[in-house]
Amino acid sequence: MSNLETGEPFHYNRTVEALRPREYPTLKGTVYLDHAGTTPYAKSLVDDFSQNMILNLLGNPHSGSTSSQTSTCMVDDVRLKVLQFFNASPDFFDVVFVANATAGIKLVVEALREHAGGFWYGYHKDAHTSLVGARQSAAAGHHCFESDAAVETWLRGKDSSTGRDSKTVALFAYPAQSNMNGRRLPLSWSSRLRRSKNFEGSRIYTLLDTAALVSSSPLNLRDAASAPDFTVLSFYKIFGFPDLGALIVRKEAEPVLQHRRYFGGGTVEMVTCLKEQWHIKKATSLHEQIEDGTLPIHSILALNSALSTHRKLFTSMRHISSHTSFLAKQLYDRLSALRHHNGSSVCLIYTDAPSSYNNSQIQGPVIAFNLRDSVGEWVSNAEVEKLAVVKNIQLRTGGLCNPGGIAASLGLDPWEMKENFSAGQRCGNGDGIMHGKPTGMIRVSLGAMSTMEDISLFTTFIEDFFVEGPDHVSVAPLEDSVQISSPFCVESLTIYPIKSCGGWTIPSRMPWAIRPEGLAWDREWCLVHLGTHEALSQKRYPKMALLRPSIDFTNGFLRVRYENPTSSTTSAEISVPLSADPSVFHPEGLHSSSRSSRVCGEATATKTYASDSVAAFFSDFLETPCTLARFPSSSTTLSTRQSKAHLQPHQRNYRKTNQIDLSSLAPRPILLSNESPILTITRSSLDNLNARIKGRSTDAKAADTSVFRANIVLAQSDSNVPAQPYCEDSWRLMRIIPQRREGPDEARATEIEMLGSCRRCQMVCIDQTTAKKNEEPFATLSKTRRMGGKVWFGVHGGLVGGRREGSIAVGDTVHGIAEDMSQSHENGDTRCEAN
Repeated sequence: MSNLETGEPFHYNRTVEALRPREYPTLKGTVYLDHAGTTPYAKSLVDDFSQNMILNLLGNPHSGSTSSQTSTCMVDDVRLKVLQFFNASPDFFDVVFVANATAGIKLVVEALREHAGGFWYGYHKDAHTSLVGARQSAAAGHHCFESDAAVETWLRGKDSSTGRDSKTVALFAYPAQSNMNGRRLPLSWSSRLRRSKNFEGSRIYTLLDTAALVSSSPLNLRDAASAPDFTVLSFYKIFGFPDLGALIVRKEAEPVLQHRRYFGGGTVEMVTCLKEQWHIKKATSLHEQIEDGTLPIHSILALNSALSTHRKLFTSMRHISSHTSFLAKQLYDRLSALRHHNGSSVCLIYTDAPSSYNNSQIQGPVIAFNLRDSVGEWVSNAEVEKLAVVKNIQLRTGGLCNPGGIAASLGLDPWEMKENFSAGQRCGNGDGIMHGKPTGMIRVSLGAMSTMEDISLFTTFIEDFFVEGPDHVSVAPLEDSVQISSPFCVESLTIYPIKSCGGWTIPSRMPWAIRPEGLAWDREWCLVHLGTHEALSQKRYPKMALLRPSIDFTNGFLRVRYENPTSSTTSAEISVPLSADPSVFHPEGLHSSSRSSRVCGEATATKTYASDSVAAFFSDFLETPCTLARFPSSSTTLSTRQSKAHLQPHQRNYRKTNQIDLSSLAPRPILLSNESPILTITRSSLDNLNARIKGRSTDAKAADTSVFRANIVLAQSDSNVPAQPYCEDSWRLMRIIPQRREGPDEARATEIEMLGSCRRCQMVCIDQTTAKKNEEPFATLSKTRRMGGKVWFGVHGGLVGGRREGSIAVGDTVHGIAEDMSQSHENGDTRCEAN
């Protein structure tokens, strides 16, 4: 392996292992593999910046005061240091400070579109979304080059349909490195385009997006004649801090940016507004003409600290390139070597050739891949990310803001992407598999402070959870052969009045109403963010588990207190009326009330409480601005939300095989629950899971029923009958028979139809008594209850269609019905399979 930029072999920098605990304490206990997104910042950087902030009084550079002149001198010095960092001479280049690389791209585009006739735009398919977006401003047309070969054909003059009009300004943009898979594109295209006789007389400029490249590789702009006209980058991808970017401009290309009409404060010498509309722009330098308003002087001061700290820690970008290339090669070799028990590959890595990881000129320290199981089925990226969160591994999944690269690599045609969008796929959500194809990728990217331990831990993670051995255990398909099951009884009932907060246990023997939308008072309230109106969830705010609602029927209130796991004291209690009293909500028409909330990604009409004390109670405890909201506003109002629960493939096949009608599985009304009106788990299934958890590690904590947030927990009635875990997977109906003093009351039986298994996420790892996160039980569930790349535990249900209400109480007898009652045994027992 060699670094072709220097001819030297790749080298692992072991000094990183020594400096990392001291300089990067935020990485303790985590595997950080998203350096292409942003890299962590060093402690020395923050210390140096803080010291400079304390010692220096910085004024607005637009003034003549001493503090202002200090700022001006500091900015000039840092501007020069930036050019030196990229080996660019200030005689031939200027630096414009911007928010990030995207802002730099936008600045160029806004200037070009002011030219008469607009501008023509060409871009490479591997472009980041920010480059792709420039096409919307190209009034003279745009073209996407679908391959390197297409660019080469264009440069050789064999494609004369684009960018040749001498009367029209043109811009050709491409990434120096794909942010998707780290593939590095030829840096020579800019100079070849400028020198090509095929483009003589044409006014075509080049824009190079180096944001991904410069995070781990040097960029040499020594030869101004060969350099791009415009180079954009983000400093946080190199140093982690500050959040600042730069547009580096070849001075020969400056005139094309001076057509911009807008001017901001600090960019003009004189402006008149009264009687005449006249102004004169500054002419000393380009950056003075287009850096609108006051510069982010404190961020630029931080950049000064970042440049010096980076040099002290890593010496040069060349050393970082060698270090990260070595690690990328190691990771690529290990992932590509993984095999299932039948010899099939685990990882499909998206690269042009396996040898590319030997050559840093064509490949950066990024690996993009997808996983397959032993039968060739795709593993959902959403499930990979959930497990990564549990194991404290930071990576990126999804479309990666690279639409062209994703579509080409995954074989997604435009009609498929549009169809996926119509089916609900959005950036940052979804299962990752639609219509048999992945919709995105897993991306791991390495940085200056990455170590061999990161590589080993990540490889072990993939091997542990996604490599299937000959004894691989998963959710077995249901068979026609079933065995006798004893009746169950209701062990406990729980409702969750406030979505994602603690549960309230229904008193023993108290009959509780079951409605089409679920158990009475279950998930009728939620907490919404005061800014976004998004419903809060335990996944982001684990302390919600410590908020304990209760129903006070005597006085007609929902009462809420919070548990303090470190103290016996609790906070003052707040309460809101159970009635839908309009006076407690913001009046109709007010912005805060009429605005819909987002619950599980969908718009939902909720009403927010007007009380400032209610908002303060929740906001202070969760340390985020939020308040209580209710849906629906009346308990008699039926829900407008619909259930999303669905049968697993093996459950659907089982019902079809046994000629069981599937038409009743239409969506049901729900309140604020995620997927279905009612969730049920069985004690035997939980005991089986806990035995497996203990089998993996005797130190692991057993899972409590509370982490699954089920409404109904069932226990087998007959202790003499062997436990039958997961038999509920086969149930079609759950028949609840009330228990009276004189015996079971068959006439008042309630039937709940099973709507499919519950798909689990890492939220089950939050201890409901402490709000602390663990890796169990999700880690064990992912090994023993995964089918179709998803993890299942518990079953969804809803009142049998047509029924307006039923009831349930602790102690009631429950029969799980896997087939028609007419075929069941005389003793009332039903049959199910024990997985």
